[in-house]
Amino acid sequence: MTQPSSEHDALFERLASHTGEFRELEQRLADPATAADPDELRKVSQRYHQLQAFVDALSERDRLIDDIAAANELAEVSDGDDRTAFEQEALSGNEKLEELAQHVRELLIPPDPDAGRNVIVEIRGAEGGEEANLFAGDLLDMYRGYAQLRGWKFEVLSHDASDLGGTNQVTFIIRGEDAWQRLKFEGGPHRVQRVPVTESQGRVHTSSATVAVLPEADEVEVEIDDRDLDIDVYRSSGAGGQHVNTTDSAVRITHRPSGLVVTMQDERSQLQNRARAMQVLRARLKALAESEQDSQRSADRRSQVGGGGRSEKIRTYNFKESRVTDHRIGLTIHRLPEVLAGALDHVIEPLLLEERERLLAEETEAAS
Repeated sequence: MTQPSSEHDALFERLASHTGEFRELEQRLADPATAADPDELRKVSQRYHQLQAFVDALSERDRLIDDIAAANELAEVSDGDDRTAFEQEALSGNEKLEELAQHVRELLIPPDPDAGRNVIVEIRGAEGGEEANLFAGDLLDMYRGYAQLRGWKFEVLSHDASDLGGTNQVTFIIRGEDAWQRLKFEGGPHRVQRVPVTESQGRVHTSSATVAVLPEADEVEVEIDDRDLDIDVYRSSGAGGQHVNTTDSAVRITHRPSGLVVTMQDERSQLQNRARAMQVLRARLKALAESEQDSQRSADRRSQVGGGGRSEKIRTYNFKESRVTDHRIGLTIHRLPEVLAGALDHVIEPLLLEERERLLAEETEAAS
C-alpha cells in the first residue's frame, strides 16, 4: 500500500516555523503606521509575499496528504480495477508531494537582499587604448538595447566620450523590478577580439573594458556626513549643450574616509550634478560596506573590475567567429550581433540557471 513519504518532514517543518512571523506581518500590514512609511511598507510587503508562498505550500502539502490517505483507505476496501485506480491515485499523490518538496527547497533559498533594486552601472575603457574605449561604447549600446527589450528605464548619469566617438567612462542607472537579478552577473572585465578601425594591417587585436554593477542605495541605508565630503565645482568640458561650458556646473565629490571620488558634469545645473554624484556615491559606499562585512563578497566585488588586463575576463566577444564566451560557466554561443544588439538573455538565462542549481545544492546540503 502506498504511503506518503516522511522523508521531507524536516523540510516542511522549516516552513512551518515561519507561520508566526507571517501572522505578525499580516498585522503590521494592517497598521496605518506601516502604510505611512514607504520604505517600511516595501520591506514588510516583500517579506510577507515570500512567506505567503510558504503558507500556500504547507496548505498544499496537507491537502495532498489527506488525498493520499483517503486513496489508501479506499484501496484497502476495494478490489479489481477500483483497487488499482485508488493505488494509482495514491502513487500520483506521492509524486506530487515530491514535486512540492522540490518547490519548497527553492522557496527556502535565501532571497537576494538587493532583489528589486535599481542598478547603477559604470563602464570604462581599460586595456587597448582607443579600441578599448570604442568597445566600452559598444557595451553601453548593448545594455541600452537590453533595457529596452526588458522594458526597463535607462538613464545616463555621466558620459565621458573618447576622441573617436567611443566611451572613456560612462555611468548610467537602470530602473526595473528584475534589473538587479539579471544585471548583477555583468560586473567584471569584458574582452573583445576584433580588427579595430584604427588598425591599418587588418590584424585582430585584443582589448578590454570593465563593468561595475552596483545596487542603488536608499538615503536611509547609507548615512553620509557632510563634514566627510570635499565638494569641488568647476567648469564642465566636452559635449553637453551650449550652456555646459559657460558655468561652474560640474561637481566632484570626494568622500575622505573611503577615498571614493565621484564626478558629474552632464547636467546644466550644479544641483542636479551634485544629486547624481551623491546617488552614485551612496551606491559605492553600500557596496564597500557589504564587501567589508563579508570576505567572500569582498573577493567577488574586487574581481568585478580587477585590473582590466586581457588575462582577466568574465566574457569574450570574438567578432571573427561571431562568438560570445562566458568564462564563468563555460558557455559559448555564436550569436554575437544579437547579443551586442541587446539580446543578453542568451547569456544571462544560463547564468541564472547555474545560480539556481548552485543555491539548490547548497540548500540541500545544509538541510541534510
